[in-house]
Amino acid sequence: MREDGRRDDSAVRGIMGFRGERSTGGDALRLTARAGRRPWRVVMAALLTAGVLVTAGCSGDKAESPTWQGGAQGDGTAASDSPSPQPTLSTVAVTSPAADAKNVEAVTEIKYDTEDAPNTTVEVKDADGDEVKGTLDKDKKAFTPAEALDWGKTYTVTVNGTPSGDKGGTTTSTFTVMKKPSKLVRVTSFLGDGQTVGVGMPMIVKFGRSVPESYRDDVQRRMTVTASPAQEGIWHWTSPTEVHYRPKTYWKAYTKIFYKVQLAGVPMGDGWYGRSDLTVDLKVGRSFVMTVSNKTKKMTVKQDGKVIKTIPVSLGKKSTPSSSGTMLVIEKKRHTVFDTMAELGPKKGYRTEIDYAQRITWSGQFIHAAPWSEGVQGRTNVSHGCVNISMAMGKWLFARTMPGDPITVSGTEEKLKNGNGWTDWNTSWAEYKKGSAI
Repeated sequence: MREDGRRDDSAVRGIMGFRGERSTGGDALRLTARAGRRPWRVVMAALLTAGVLVTAGCSGDKAESPTWQGGAQGDGTAASDSPSPQPTLSTVAVTSPAADAKNVEAVTEIKYDTEDAPNTTVEVKDADGDEVKGTLDKDKKAFTPAEALDWGKTYTVTVNGTPSGDKGGTTTSTFTVMKKPSKLVRVTSFLGDGQTVGVGMPMIVKFGRSVPESYRDDVQRRMTVTASPAQEGIWHWTSPTEVHYRPKTYWKAYTKIFYKVQLAGVPMGDGWYGRSDLTVDLKVGRSFVMTVSNKTKKMTVKQDGKVIKTIPVSLGKKSTPSSSGTMLVIEKKRHTVFDTMAELGPKKGYRTEIDYAQRITWSGQFIHAAPWSEGVQGRTNVSHGCVNISMAMGKWLFARTMPGDPITVSGTEEKLKNGNGWTDWNTSWAEYKKGSAI
């Protein structure tokens, strides 16, 4: 030890030995005492190093990790008290349905959050690994399945975004759809695939039970109509169990129409859900429009905009007037029997065989052949509210009409009541739009 208190090399060599041998005895202790605390640290570091080397040399083929590398503690207990690794942060997250959610509705919308919406993708798979088709709205940050998910099935959502800093760019989440409910609403279409209809024909969808007003907007959003060529149109609720779709003006001749009703799993009030989806693919035929004037007692028939026939008619007498308004051909019967005995009684009622009958109202107004009134057709009204035409004209007209062909009657004493038939064209476009739930 130098007089200034600093160690010289001999002190260190005395402890460890100049050649690495360890000194023993009182000389080493005295040197250590004079050197202060620092030499003890050197000694301990050397001893620790030697211990590690010895352990490594005697560990055999299957060395155990030293305690300071995360192995067993000195007392033999496992290192279970060490802090758990923190979950990896991500730039994306599934916000709905919640992770591991149960009883999720079959028509649920999957929502997510992201720091880079334009470059984020969403993938949904069922338990079998099959991908769910759907639409991704990057502005709303929502994925909408193309069809209702399967009752009781579990799905996995994977959202892939863009990593940023210490954040990853991927996250996954699972949820389970509710079991199939016992209360299901039947949904039907009046029209079917491959039909050809008149230019006034509305698309008609019916429900097996009333749809509460508060649910109609969601139901209506899931019913889409595609027309070629495109034409403006809208759905109109005629009752709680029936909704129609018509364009702003008559369908253009030869239009192709496809409509899709996706109501499987859709809530419809009081614990009821839509039973199934349906699609209809049909077309519009030629334009065939009939107009009847009480003043002239004539029907004018136009096909594709050109007058092709003028037919004398007899409308309802004053006690049973025909309705003025725009109606549609609802159904056609080559031969039928009109029987009003139960409704009007034996004094006023009648039972008459009719040919070439075409219904235009639910209350019983028809266009039909009436050979008994041919002598006054074009001059006097004698019917019970129907549009009477001759046998020959009845046959001619019957062969050319189809459901949805419009007939407008004007100038009679009674106005057509909305709902008495397919009266979709008996109101203005502005009024018709008020029947929409959206």
